[in-house]
Amino acid sequence: MPFSEVSTPRDVGALLERVPKATLRAHIVERLRLAILAGDIPPGAPLVETALSERFDVSRGPLREALRQLIEEGLVVTVPYTGTHVAELSVEDVQEIYSLRTVLETFAFEQVWPRRDDRFRAELKRRNAALIATIDAGDDRASILTELEFHGLVYEASGHRLLQRAWHGLRGRLQLYWAAHHRAHGRRGPRRDSHDSYIKAAFGTEFEAMKIEIANHMRRGMETTEKFLRTRPDLSGKPKRGANS
Repeated sequence: MPFSEVSTPRDVGALLERVPKATLRAHIVERLRLAILAGDIPPGAPLVETALSERFDVSRGPLREALRQLIEEGLVVTVPYTGTHVAELSVEDVQEIYSLRTVLETFAFEQVWPRRDDRFRAELKRRNAALIATIDAGDDRASILTELEFHGLVYEASGHRLLQRAWHGLRGRLQLYWAAHHRAHGRRGPRRDSHDSYIKAAFGTEFEAMKIEIANHMRRGMETTEKFLRTRPDLSGKPKRGANS
């Protein structure tokens, strides 16, 4: 039985094999997240509880717990009278992510700027090295997670709880954004040198230079991702409206 009402590649079944009885929720979350970020379960695809229960050979309880976690992460949404489905990422979403992240990350660096020390610099370097290692390994999903950790450092160091909460709320959408961005560029992760100028500015003495770099960093690749989203077919197989705009 298909796990949703949308046809998907044949190898998706391998991602959604029966899981051990222990830590059922964690296994279901992991495999659904992987399938979503890989694009095997397309944006907007419905997630039908009866089909998923049979696929995983589990009761509704752990399945619903897993779906709730993915909803909190922003990868899955529930719409009244419509059901649960994979979150969609529109051109407008990309534009909102870009504008909001620019403001949030600039504010985060403003909080941290006078308090940057050797530990902050060493940790930023360490997280960038971890990101590069996942890129070299060709592990797209891991590169998305390590890139989230890289950018998350400044929010953690800010000590600003509301800012940290806002960043946490963006993480799910960012995972969808980066997965789409990587597919748009036809690669399994960001470029190895994609954060070199970011780190240089973060280690520098001019906050204005950091602000400019943040804006440029957010903008890089955005137009390509927008083009990818505009030309991606919808669930009916037709190009989205405005594909040529």
